Amino acid sequence: MEGNPMRRWSLAGQMLVLQLLVVAVTATGGAVLALLQAHELLQEEAGATARAVAVSVATSPDVLEALGERDPTVRLQPYAQRARAATGVDFITIMKPDGTRYTHPNEAEIGKRFLGHIEPALRGETFTETYTGTLGASKRAVTPVMADGRVRALVSAGITIDRISARLRGQLAWGGLIVALALGLGAAGTWLVTARLRRQTHGLGPVELGRIHDHHDAVLHAVREGLLLIGRDGTLTLCNDAARLLLGLPADAEGRHVRDLGLREVPAAGEERIHLAGDRVLAVSSTTSRLGTVVTVRDHTELQALTGQLDAERGFAESLRSAAHEAANRLHTVITLVELGRTEQAVALGTAELRAAQALTDRVVGAVREPVLAALLLGKSAEAAERGSELVISQDSELDDLGLDPRELVTIVGNLIDNAIDAAGRVEVHLSAGERHVLIRVSDNGPGLTGTDAFERGWTTKGDGRGLGLALVGQAVRRLGGTIEVDGSAFTVRLPKP
Repeated sequence: MEGNPMRRWSLAGQMLVLQLLVVAVTATGGAVLALLQAHELLQEEAGATARAVAVSVATSPDVLEALGERDPTVRLQPYAQRARAATGVDFITIMKPDGTRYTHPNEAEIGKRFLGHIEPALRGETFTETYTGTLGASKRAVTPVMADGRVRALVSAGITIDRISARLRGQLAWGGLIVALALGLGAAGTWLVTARLRRQTHGLGPVELGRIHDHHDAVLHAVREGLLLIGRDGTLTLCNDAARLLLGLPADAEGRHVRDLGLREVPAAGEERIHLAGDRVLAVSSTTSRLGTVVTVRDHTELQALTGQLDAERGFAESLRSAAHEAANRLHTVITLVELGRTEQAVALGTAELRAAQALTDRVVGAVREPVLAALLLGKSAEAAERGSELVISQDSELDDLGLDPRELVTIVGNLIDNAIDAAGRVEVHLSAGERHVLIRVSDNGPGLTGTDAFERGWTTKGDGRGLGLALVGQAVRRLGGTIEVDGSAFTVRLPKP
C-alpha cells in the first residue's frame, strides 16, 4: 500500500481523478474523430465542387465557340477568371487535348503543359484526384470538352489543399471551444458526484471500505444473536444468519415488510418482549438509529424452560416453608394442650393433622409416580390452599414414570394449573396413561376461554405471564407431538407415549 500513493487516497478522490481522465480522453477522442471526419468531408466537398465547376465550364457554349477561334486564349482566359471568382475555386484551366494550357490564374503559365493526369479525360471520363501543381497540392477534377463525338479540349478545376486546411483550422477553433466546454461541464458534474460520494463514504479509501465490509460481514454472520435492521417504513433492510434461523425467515426476507414476515409488532426502543417462533422462546429488544430500528433477538428457549422448572421448585419450597410454619403452630398448640393436662384433645389434634398431611401425600404419590410431576402437584396444592383455592387430584388419576421430559411436563401442567387457579376457586387435575397417549386434563369452575388465541400468542410484554404461560403450553405440547383441546374451562392434553 505504501508503494502506491493512489491506494491512500479516498475513494471519492480516486473517482474524481479517474472520471476526469475519462471525460478528458472521451472529449479529446471525440474532438479528434470529429476533426478527421471534418477533414474528410471537406476533401469530398472540394472534390465535388471542383467536379461540378469543371463539368459546367466544359459544357458551356462560350467555351466551344472560343475553341473555334484562331487564338482561344483571348476569350477563354477572361471567362475562366470570371467563372473562378464566381464559383470560389482556386483555378480553372482549359487546355488542348495534349495538355497545353489555354488559361491559368498565373498568365505566365499559359502555353505550358498541364501538371496532372489527363488520360481518363481523353477517354471521355470525368475524374477527380489530389495532385501537386504550379499552385501547390490541390483537389482537382478533369473533364473533357466534347464536340461531334470527339474530345476538343480538357477542363480542370480545383481547390488547393492549403485552402481546405484553412477551413479546417477554423473548425478546429470551434472544436477546441466545444471540447473545453465539455471538459468544464464534465469536471463540474464529476465534482458534484464525487462530493456526494465523499459524504456517503466518509472520505474513506477503497482499502478501508473493503476492510470495513469484511469486518461487518464477519461480525454479522458470526454472532449468535439475531440482528435485524428495520427501516422507518417497516421494511426489513438487513438480517443476519442467526435471525433467519431463530425467526424462520425466508431467503428473500430483506426488502419485505415485517408484517409479511409474521412479526406483528416491533417493541419500542429500550423495551424487551418475548416472541414465540415455532418451538423457540425469543427475547426481542430494539434501539433506534439514523437508519431505522435495530432489533436484537436472543434465544431464551432453554432459559425459559429452566425458569419454569425453577418457579415450580420455588413454589414447592415456599409451600414447604408455609407448611412447616403451619405445622409449628399446630405443634405448639398440641404441646400447650399437653401442659394443660388435656392429653386426649392433644392426641386428637395431632392425629388429625398427621392424617390429613399424609393423606394428601399418599394420594399424590400413589397416583403420580413421576417424581418431578408429583413434587409439582404437591407444591401447587399448597399454593392453591394459601391463595384460597382448592386443588383436587381426580380419583381415577394414575400415571407412571413413562420417560416423558419432566421439564415439558412441568411447563404444561404448571402453567395450566396456574391459569386455572387465577380464574377459579376449585381446580381438578386428571392424569392417566392409555395404550397410545398420556392424558392430562385440568378443569376449573371458572368462566373458561372463548377461544384458543392464547396458545398462538406472538408478542407479549416482558413479565406478562398470562398470555405467555398458555403460549408456552402450546409450544411444549407441539414439541412432544401432542394435541390440546379447550372445552370451556377444561384443558385436555394428549401426548404420545415415548
